[in-house]
Amino acid sequence: MRLSQLFARTWREAPADAELVSHQLMLRAGYIRRLAAGIYSYLPLGWRVMRNIQEIIRQEMDAIGGQEINMPVVHPAELWQESGRWYDIGPELARFKDRVGRDMVLGMTHEEVVTDLARREVDSYRQLPFMVYQIQTKFRDEPRSRGGLIRVREFMMKDGYSFHPDQEDLDRYYPSVCQAYFNICRRCGVDVAMVASDVGMMGGTGAHEFMLVTAAGEDTLVLCRRCGYAANQDVAQSQRGDALSPSAPLREVATPEKKDVVEVARFLAAEPRGVLKTLVVVADGKPVMACIRGDLEVNERKLANCLGVGDVRLAHDEELVGWGMVAGYVSPVGQAHCRVIADLSVVEEQGLIAGANREGYHYTGARFGRDFSTPEVIDMAAARPGDACVECGGSLELARGVEIGNTFKLGLKYSRSMGAHYLDSEGAEKPLVMGCYGIGLGRLAACVVESHHDDKGIIWPLPVAPYPVHLVALGTGEDVVAAAAGIYEQLNASGISCIYDDRNASAGVKFNDADLMGMPLRITVSKRNLKESAVEIKPRSAESASSVALDAMLGYVQDWIDHQMARYKP
Repeated sequence: MRLSQLFARTWREAPADAELVSHQLMLRAGYIRRLAAGIYSYLPLGWRVMRNIQEIIRQEMDAIGGQEINMPVVHPAELWQESGRWYDIGPELARFKDRVGRDMVLGMTHEEVVTDLARREVDSYRQLPFMVYQIQTKFRDEPRSRGGLIRVREFMMKDGYSFHPDQEDLDRYYPSVCQAYFNICRRCGVDVAMVASDVGMMGGTGAHEFMLVTAAGEDTLVLCRRCGYAANQDVAQSQRGDALSPSAPLREVATPEKKDVVEVARFLAAEPRGVLKTLVVVADGKPVMACIRGDLEVNERKLANCLGVGDVRLAHDEELVGWGMVAGYVSPVGQAHCRVIADLSVVEEQGLIAGANREGYHYTGARFGRDFSTPEVIDMAAARPGDACVECGGSLELARGVEIGNTFKLGLKYSRSMGAHYLDSEGAEKPLVMGCYGIGLGRLAACVVESHHDDKGIIWPLPVAPYPVHLVALGTGEDVVAAAAGIYEQLNASGISCIYDDRNASAGVKFNDADLMGMPLRITVSKRNLKESAVEIKPRSAESASSVALDAMLGYVQDWIDHQMARYKP
């Protein structure tokens, strides 16, 4: 490709609203262009990156028995109603009516469609197990698109689905997909952490996310460097330490104008962990008391999962009044009309300070099982840095991460609700057991840039680079133009794709654009090095260039490419 003919142009500056490095550089280098919030076009260079990523994904999916298919983007609403997600998912699911008034959706994922395919095609255990996958456009109406390709509304995704006769067979196959995901990321030049995660709207019995650990991330990860424990904070566990509050009789004490945990603890000469923090949240329009030790915070995702709802919110003071509660003094003690959920941290404590549900008063000595109780005791605490790891006791750390891929053990969630069955060897009808596996290609491309750049621009790893070579001709002299054109033809004839900067522009402009675009290897042809029958060759990541004889150039480039590709093998 001659740069003078490339459908793209570079920008000297990025838009002010482009905050992440990957967003800034992919715009400036002419890889993507914004059409609307969270909706981007891929220009020729960007699409070549996506095609390279697609090919890597196909190779790794095929290697574990995946069969590529293609499913429609538009789905009849009946399928989503069968699974129940029509009712569970909010405005993120784009709904519309076709010309005759039938409810339709734009696919944000394809569990319903692939389950419908399976129930039509599979009838015997002899057809199991199998995995199908596709690489296709999805649409999710995200309320807060951000970070360029990191969080978008329209996106390209590899979604795969495996079908099994039982849970044991899914458990056997699941690690091979996880390893394939590590291979994909490794071949793209990205190191990822596999972390336990929330099943979310997908449902099922377990899930993992494949995360690039980066300050640019929007998810919080909990990591243990000692044993390798890793989880999204939405599901992470930690040790809470031994109970410390001493046993004492329940006693009401005055705490005038003292409402929050710190104020109450200081007034009563206690530690915050000796206070029972009681939050009233609203779930499906009903109040729920969430009780946790005062030095801990409630993880709302854990709580929402326990309650079986998508989200929870804190109750307003006016709502508390309507329910007969007093803001700042809410308590489960003596509470008989509100659902109560307790964190594990309060169960072993012998005497906590708790609200008295009376303005200006608290209880001391409140004890779970004696003064208040609930059968719903769960882990709803947010893990903190420095907490002890549940696996080894090591000190936990928090980090930020970007989710590139995810894997789910769906189990029977879709097959049971949609009637996808098979006949086992005894002739008995059983539901199909499912797994599903997604990778966001745009996110992966953006994460490559987040991991590989400098202050001059992108540094593409060779396997995903639009072109391995960026050929630069300095000057318009006939000898330079002829030599550069000859090298361009020689590279292409040898199967080495190349972008050739044949523009009538200064050396500074050409070098700046080459660094910004980030091709792995730059070959420079100039009058000066032609006098020595040589060219200058510089890897994008290197500090300096090498002078290579013209007749040795092709072998040098091929050897360099072979060596680099070997680095990215899984």
